[in-house]
Amino acid sequence: MNTATSITVGAWTGYLNHGLALRELQCVLGIAMGQTSKELARDLGVQPESIKKRVLAASTKLGVTRRAQLVAEAMRQGVISPLAATLALVLAVHGMIGDDQMLRVRRGSGERRIETRVAVRRIEAAQTV
Repeated sequence: MNTATSITVGAWTGYLNHGLALRELQCVLGIAMGQTSKELARDLGVQPESIKKRVLAASTKLGVTRRAQLVAEAMRQGVISPLAATLALVLAVHGMIGDDQMLRVRRGSGERRIETRVAVRRIEAAQTV
């Protein structure tokens, strides 16, 4: 028997076995996507009161009181992650593997740093006068 360890909803991925039940994780992912309790209830085929209870249970497990805190704490603990972060990880790993010298971007010779230093010195000189 093959059990899934993650679920993907919209642009978010949620990971099971991180302390939240399946329905609680679905609710957290819906909140992360900006859905209201009514919208979540309609999508999941349950009553809005059931969603509110699941959100309360998830909030209690993660130790938060507000919906925005719930999403932030779930991200901090690795329960959910945006797909953009996954894509960034894939690109970073690909960048480390494909280390071709011809594909590297050449940086400037520090002109901006010099301009900033000159501007700071002018400001400091003006303040002392």
